Amino acid sequence: MSSKAAPRRQSLSRRFALGAVAIGLGLMVSAGATMPDGRPTPTGFDVPRWVTLKSSRVRARQGPGLDYRILWEYRAAGLPVQVIAETREWRKVCDPEGSIAWIHRTVASGRRTVFNPTAVEVPVHAGQSDESPLRARLSPRATVPLDACESGWCRIRARKLRGWVRADAVFGTQGNPLCDASRPAGQGPDRLPAS
Repeated sequence: MSSKAAPRRQSLSRRFALGAVAIGLGLMVSAGATMPDGRPTPTGFDVPRWVTLKSSRVRARQGPGLDYRILWEYRAAGLPVQVIAETREWRKVCDPEGSIAWIHRTVASGRRTVFNPTAVEVPVHAGQSDESPLRARLSPRATVPLDACESGWCRIRARKLRGWVRADAVFGTQGNPLCDASRPAGQGPDRLPAS
């Protein structure tokens, strides 16, 4: 009986050691995520990052809590917003108009979309080139799911249609912070210069 118990203990010890290593690596990876002011993010996710509004009615608040004044209400499910700061429960976001507000984490999704903020249609190409065949046009103020971005182009999908749009033609793809995280919520359009 002791000969069977020894391999089990070794196996459990190995599993425990591997689990501890995995947890340690996860903590090290999350410890690297910081906010613009250098503090670690409470969630361990990068800031800035993109999230999508889950609901067609999302309250934008002046601060990170229910006791803060409601500034406005977003009425656009699927709208991408950029998280520029966060607490464990709240996200300070920059919207397509350059306005800043706080939203609760439960109304945001990690699912990615892009938004056409302009008054003109954005061409959707078959490939990553302006010379590739035109598949469709993204209507003004429309959102579509985002698959991936590479080399200045983003692959989008809408129902059965898949195609590529220029990353700089849509909102929801930029890697740099679009709004100054130190600005108070409620202040209107004053985007950081593109880099």
